[in-house]
Amino acid sequence: MREQLQAFRVLPVVTAVDVDSTVQLAAALLDGGMRAIEITLRTEAALEAIAAVREAVPGITVGSGTVTNPDELQRAIDAGCSFHVSPGITARLMDAVREAGVDLVPGVAGPSEVMLGKDYGLDCFKLFPAVPVGGLALLKALAGPFPDIAFCPTGGLNPDNFRSFLALPNVVCCGGSWMVAPELVRERQWEMIKVLAQQALAD
Repeated sequence: MREQLQAFRVLPVVTAVDVDSTVQLAAALLDGGMRAIEITLRTEAALEAIAAVREAVPGITVGSGTVTNPDELQRAIDAGCSFHVSPGITARLMDAVREAGVDLVPGVAGPSEVMLGKDYGLDCFKLFPAVPVGGLALLKALAGPFPDIAFCPTGGLNPDNFRSFLALPNVVCCGGSWMVAPELVRERQWEMIKVLAQQALAD
């Protein structure tokens, strides 16, 4: 999972309003060069949208987001997700992940949660919510006791600051939603989304 995230560079975090717009959104992101999409399990349309994107946009890797318990994990697995992302970490969720044999990037906000994940053999975490919990300073601090751990910060990242996060040696990917803002999706500005995706992937 760590290598996959590094290849993705920027992971767009999408809240599916409806199936059709999510499919078109995924296609626009793919046209912009993005190879993965995280669809959060926050709406009734999420699971159907995940399945539809997998079928209609096969070039993009589909992951589930906001997975908070074993039931949600199983539904995301059934929908065909290639990986899963959680805003936090619990032993109950990690036990379910281990039993299912799937990839999860759990959210952490401090060293104790990193240590819990390490107990389950993980070496890659989502720092969430990245900016409110300390952002760059926290990531630099965590590099000391955890030199072998990589992070995908999400929460508060934007076009002005995400490259500062990516410049850190313990950051392999950034999660964000600026290129998939609700107003862009609502107005079906697929070309603008494509451009924003291209800009996010540019050096």
